[in-house]
This record gives sequence, C-alpha cells and structure tokens, in this order.
Amino acid sequence: MSTCPCGRPLSYSQCCGRYLDQGATVPDCETLMRSRYTAFVRRNHSYLLASWHPSTCPDLQPADLEGTTWLGLDVLRSKTGFKKGYVEFRARYQDDEKTEHSLHEISRFTHHKKRWVYLDEIEAWPGD
Repeated sequence: MSTCPCGRPLSYSQCCGRYLDQGATVPDCETLMRSRYTAFVRRNHSYLLASWHPSTCPDLQPADLEGTTWLGLDVLRSKTGFKKGYVEFRARYQDDEKTEHSLHEISRFTHHKKRWVYLDEIEAWPGD
C-alpha cells in the first residue's frame, strides 16, 4: 500500500481520495489542509477551487498547477474551532529547474455553506 500524498499512513482512497474523488465532507481544518495539498499533488483544479472561500479564491487555471513537483507535507500544528480554524504547515516542492523549495504558511479556514474552506494566509498564529 502506498501512503496518501498528505503524509498520513493511509492509502489515498482511505484518506484524501474520500474528499477529492467521492465528495465526502471534510471534518476539520487539518484534514482540509491535507486534502488541498493532495489536490495540488494530483493537479485537481476543481477540488482546489471548491475548497477555497469565494471571497479570496484567485483566478486559478489548470495550467497554474503545472511545473511544480510536490515532495512532502509536514503539519506543524492545527486548531479547529466552531467556525474558524488554523493550520501551520511546511510543504516541500521542486520547480521546473529541479530546485527544491519550502513553503511555510499559517493558513486560516472558515465555514462557508456548512463546510470548511481555505480563507487565506495569516502572519502569526492566533494568540502568539
């Protein structure tokens, strides 16, 4: 069994595949973060748009997902509240020139139409 791209010790179908392919409801912010990372890995444009809050969603095109090879995800901490949540993560990737990079972000999530969506990046963990 190969593990899901998000790093959890489950197969893709047992983990993020439930959300990307089967439309299951994401239960918390960390799971949404992991499923979005997997969507970037698999270049699942429609899932990324559907899981982004409409007020902050960019004009993301399928071609925008090309040229990046995602190498791994580390979730550093996460907190899911009643209608908002946060995930701090580090994602490693390789660009077209095969140069490795690291993306460190604190993401903010909110409820929209009774489901979790990515809202934006924030500068600092709330309360720090």
